[in-house]
Amino acid sequence: MASDVASPEVRVEDRLFQNRYLVDVGRPHIKVREHAQPSKELLALTRICPAKCYALNDSGQVEVTPDGCMECGTCRVIAEAQGDIEWSYPRGGYGVLFKFG
Repeated sequence: MASDVASPEVRVEDRLFQNRYLVDVGRPHIKVREHAQPSKELLALTRICPAKCYALNDSGQVEVTPDGCMECGTCRVIAEAQGDIEWSYPRGGYGVLFKFG
């Protein structure tokens, strides 16, 4: 029997806040390669990364802050094949720990 009571909406940001991320200081698992002009793929990452890890700096370069990365692979699909980023899994014990599976 279906309930007529609507469940409260939950924002993605609220769910992401529940995850834990253990930073491997000095050993980021994602690096943006040096670039004079950001490629369209790098610019796309500033909009489509679900964890908002990519941003433009004041010099117009794309930077990554891997703290909070969900390791979803979106950036690998978009930019790794073009050589814009270097991506590897975090070392054991580091990275994201999902609270809700």
